Amino acid sequence: MRQRNLSVMLRMLHHDGPHSRAELGRRTGLTRSTIAVLASELADLGLARERVAPPIPGRVGRPSALVEADPHIAAFAIHPETDAITVGLVGLGGEVIRRVRYTTASPASARETVRIVSSIVDGMRADVAAESYTVVGAGVAVPGLVRADDGRVLLAPHLGWKNEPIAAALTRALGVQVIAGNDSSVGAMGEFVFGAAKDVTNLVYVNGTARGIGGGIILGGTLLSGTEGYAGELGHTLVNSQGMRCYCGRIGCLETEVNLERLLPFLGRTQIDEDDLDIALGVGRDPALLREVARQAEFLSEGLTNFVNLFSPDMVVLAGYLGSVLSVSRERLTEAVRVRPLGGNARSVRLERARLRSRLMLVGAAELVFESRVLSLEQTPATS
Repeated sequence: MRQRNLSVMLRMLHHDGPHSRAELGRRTGLTRSTIAVLASELADLGLARERVAPPIPGRVGRPSALVEADPHIAAFAIHPETDAITVGLVGLGGEVIRRVRYTTASPASARETVRIVSSIVDGMRADVAAESYTVVGAGVAVPGLVRADDGRVLLAPHLGWKNEPIAAALTRALGVQVIAGNDSSVGAMGEFVFGAAKDVTNLVYVNGTARGIGGGIILGGTLLSGTEGYAGELGHTLVNSQGMRCYCGRIGCLETEVNLERLLPFLGRTQIDEDDLDIALGVGRDPALLREVARQAEFLSEGLTNFVNLFSPDMVVLAGYLGSVLSVSRERLTEAVRVRPLGGNARSVRLERARLRSRLMLVGAAELVFESRVLSLEQTPATS
């Protein structure tokens, strides 16, 4: 029971930020004296600390003490993409402390990825040591099928990876335990813990990149993983039986019909980031561009309707390229998830854009580590 209470309190501080002892007591139902003991124990473990809250103007008396997760407990976060590898350092509490984006001319192989990540991490180590961070592991968000028990990448077609033991290879290279997960499942967890879906229980998360669409499903507060962790391939939902052939061999998958690469020629671009895309779609008046956006929004609405019918979520969160489509097609997409699905409860589904934006994959990848090695208190952090 003591370990459970410590875990509940630490998770609350990590997910929701600093709390006074009185607030912790109200939220947990524990007595003031129990909260004081738990706060002291978490401090002794190096997982939490107390600080004086800033004074409130007009309030008389001593400012109350706040208990917060210690941000010096940290994890490396790694996100390989087709054109870059991003490595960050994320502290307990979800703050991205450091971030380095290494651009690649083409998708890096698994071996090249290990070499590049190792070099970036080596460059961070001096600052990590100087600022007394305790690194408890590393998380990797991979755009592909990742086996949950050992972090082996079964297939990451856009990276050209097949049957790669990326977690084991990075563990050897970095000297810390590495946990790998599918990037869309990682993104779903990041938005669930720190982003737009923070206060919901049932979530469908759909992410669009230049190369494809992935998804993550959280039901009853638990990430749906499926056999060996392969659940959530929402991009391969059939939406157009007369459409293009997907690399998976099927015709008319969602990610072949709703795809940033099909939009770029209308924008006169070969690549574009999310912020610039928002602007381009917001001011675009080219009839051909508007027709293509409308076409993709219609197929996206078909996919979202299917997801809502299958999972009956409280919220659907759209990330990446799909967030930009939502910004210019909100009425059409909202109508689809509220009216077309079966059952009266479908009308209360909320459709939101991912809130963490460029921080999402780093925060989500670090959460793989914190959830596994810190929040359960089954292992105490070891300095690296």
